[in-house]
This record gives sequence, C-alpha cells and structure tokens, in this order.
Amino acid sequence: MAKPTLYGADYSVYVRIARMALEEKGIGYELVPLDIFAAEGIPAWYLEHHPFGRIPAFEHDGFHLFETGAIARYVDEAFDGPALQPADVRGRARMGQIIGLLDAYGYRAMVWDVAVERLEKAAPDEALIASGLSQAETVLKVLTSLKAKGPWLLGDQLTLVDLHAAPIVAYFLKVAEGRDLLARFADIPDWYSRIAGRPSFTRTEKVA
Repeated sequence: MAKPTLYGADYSVYVRIARMALEEKGIGYELVPLDIFAAEGIPAWYLEHHPFGRIPAFEHDGFHLFETGAIARYVDEAFDGPALQPADVRGRARMGQIIGLLDAYGYRAMVWDVAVERLEKAAPDEALIASGLSQAETVLKVLTSLKAKGPWLLGDQLTLVDLHAAPIVAYFLKVAEGRDLLARFADIPDWYSRIAGRPSFTRTEKVA
C-alpha cells in the first residue's frame, strides 16, 4: 500500500491531530510543508487539494481528503494497527460529541483567543483573553463531566478524541493562564500527562 501524503505545517494543531493518528497506527507518511500564513499566500496548486486553502489535506493512492476528522477516521479504518474508534455505537457517539465541542467551542478560545493572543501580540487584547479563558473554563468543565473512568477520555481505550484534544490543550498550556486553569480540573491534568508521554505526541511536537 502506498505511503500517504499529508499537506500542512508543523505548527498547526489540526495537522498535528492527523499526524498523531498516523503515528498511532504506525504508518509511514510524507509531510509536505505548507505555510498558509506565508507572505506570498497560499499556492494555487494547493487549492486542488483543499478548495478553502486550509490545512491539513491528505492523499493516499489517488484518494484525496480534507478536514481533519475525516482524515483521522480514514487513517484508522484504512490501515492496520490498533483501533482508534470505539466498537460500540454509544462510544462512537460520545467521541463525535467531544470532538465536535472541541472544534466548535474549544479550539478558537484556547488556541487563538488565549495562547496566540498572549504569545504573539505585542499588545495583547486582555478582554479577548479574558473571554477566551471564560469559554475555556466551560469547555474544561464539560470535558471533565464527559470523561469516562479510566486513563483516556473514553475509558480504557485510546481513541481519536484523545488525539484531537491533546494538541489543542498543548497549545493552551503554552501560557500561564492556561496552565493555571487546567490545574483546577480533576482528571484532565493526569490525562494530559499520559497523552503527552506517548511517542505520537513527542514525535509531532514542533521544534522551536
């Protein structure tokens, strides 16, 4: 089976999610660097892979995908290796629910409104950061309430939801406000330490 290709940048949370899925399955892949924030803009050829010019995009044996959730599910189902989705319908529904809430309510607040605003702006918008922290607190409360007993978010099985949450939380923890807030939630810091120790996490960490 041909080696898949992933297009994107190593700084991207969503590229990292897809890379972690590939790593957990033990699949060799090619990462084609693509910086959507480059001064020269998005190259025209890339719009054939992702018509909206976002990252990541994915190609395998002539099959093209964009959207991280679709890529991660394909990687799990198309390749041998440990299953990364629950076998039962309720487990899969819970996985989809948590991934959905992270995308809809967690990513922008935790990554952009808090971490990027604090780290990359010469004069951070403190009102935006405060609003992001408020939203992040709600996200973490809900995540705590939905977490099953066991080492992973859905219990004893590592799944795509762990791989989806880890890069978002990792970015949030780059700033003191994120670290302080996460420490207030039972089980989540222990879960994060566990996922952060996996080879799939360390191999996909951006080198400064």
